[in-house]
Amino acid sequence: MALTRLEKVQVWLSKAVMGLFYGLFWLLSPRKSAATSGKKLSPVRDPLLVVSATQLAKKIRRKEVSSVQVVPSTRTHREEVLEDRLPLLGVPLSVKESFALQGMPFTTGLVSRRGVVATVDCPPVALLKRAGAIPMGVTNTSELCMWSESNNHLHGITSNPYDFERIAGGSSGGEGSILGGAGAVIGIGSDIGGSIRMPSFFNGIFGHKPTPGVVSIENQYPHVSGRQGEYCSSGPMCRYAEDLLPMLKIMAGPNAHMLSLSRKVDLQKLRFFTIPHDGGSPLTCPVSRELIEIQRKVVERLEADLGVNVQEVRFPELRYGFHIWNTYMGLPDKEGKPPLPFSELMGEPGQPVWPVWELLKWMMGKSEHTMAAIGLALLEMTRGLKPSAFLIQQKEKLQKELDELLGTDGVFLYPSHPRVAPKHHHPLFRPADCAYTGIFNILGLPVTQCPLGLSEEGLPMGLQVGAGKLQDRLTLEMALYLEKAFGGWRDPGAN
Repeated sequence: MALTRLEKVQVWLSKAVMGLFYGLFWLLSPRKSAATSGKKLSPVRDPLLVVSATQLAKKIRRKEVSSVQVVPSTRTHREEVLEDRLPLLGVPLSVKESFALQGMPFTTGLVSRRGVVATVDCPPVALLKRAGAIPMGVTNTSELCMWSESNNHLHGITSNPYDFERIAGGSSGGEGSILGGAGAVIGIGSDIGGSIRMPSFFNGIFGHKPTPGVVSIENQYPHVSGRQGEYCSSGPMCRYAEDLLPMLKIMAGPNAHMLSLSRKVDLQKLRFFTIPHDGGSPLTCPVSRELIEIQRKVVERLEADLGVNVQEVRFPELRYGFHIWNTYMGLPDKEGKPPLPFSELMGEPGQPVWPVWELLKWMMGKSEHTMAAIGLALLEMTRGLKPSAFLIQQKEKLQKELDELLGTDGVFLYPSHPRVAPKHHHPLFRPADCAYTGIFNILGLPVTQCPLGLSEEGLPMGLQVGAGKLQDRLTLEMALYLEKAFGGWRDPGAN
């Protein structure tokens, strides 16, 4: 069954709006200085910056990174007590700015929220602090956390440590950049359409989107509305795979038991599936040759190392991934209350913005909002008043097929994005590429982005590993395997 005529018109309108933005952006935006051309981060020189949080906390407990001498007879007992009570003792932590971190900015890149400071810690941050982690500060996001590049008129634009001309992703792009550049050891992000996994992919690190409802999403801004709470997850981001599970266990707090994280996983007893692409959506870029090839190499390595058979599967419904994500993001809650319009969020604490007027102001260099935010508000105006029955049907069919396929022992591979990190602002012209991550928010599945080395251009490659609901431990075990098999994070400054 194909899209209806109305839905085809909506696709055409979306493309027309993006085409308009393309012309306006390149005509009116300031030209970038050549000073950053070809630049990347310098090599990491401090050995403590290339140690996992798990190992660093162990060194701190053992006083190996301190001048304090510990009495040998009391050392072992003290380490055991500290590991149990403070598993992240002394580990530097960065926090996405949309999370409340007491005493720190809490603006989400909105100019009208300049000066807003968090008065409390959100639950996941409080739990990480209680485990001994030390927050260093907050990191940049896209405006209102609804774009795949972290850029706003309050804090500026975030660059990729592997190439300063490239994006760090969004909306957890500040986290991705600081972790990929070894500026922090561990970090925390949120994900409602790929906001953990895209920055993790672009910056060559690990990022996990947990099963929704396990890690608290309270005390974040903007607040979810409509049914968006069903799709949003808070999760860990880090350079080393061994940090994912302990971080998730801490962040889940009283809900950690739901994931059975202490249960041992035998990869040889799992069933593996690979999905090469979305089937050819007219709104997304085709998956690049190098990303298709690296996913094929993962399949070959799994079969050779584990003696398993990796079955290639395809789902025609993935072709409508962006439409499905966009439709479900606009659904009302159980009481029939629709989500807060993006234009209202842009105008807080005052009146909603008028997107067309805001576009005209942007053309004159007078708008406080980014082109991405204005474009989203305009696209929101094209969303139908009634959700498409066809798209609801496609989602329910895909949900049933994947749930039945995966069960409690199935794992799938899927591209994290159709291309490596694009240049700054290029996502404006391919906004639907986030469908590769966003579809799994709507399906409620746990997914881990895993780095797989560098491309010919020296940019990170990777893929998503997904599993059935509440089977997060399967994807975390796969992250450990892929790190050993493909080398994990690479120093951006290394040759």
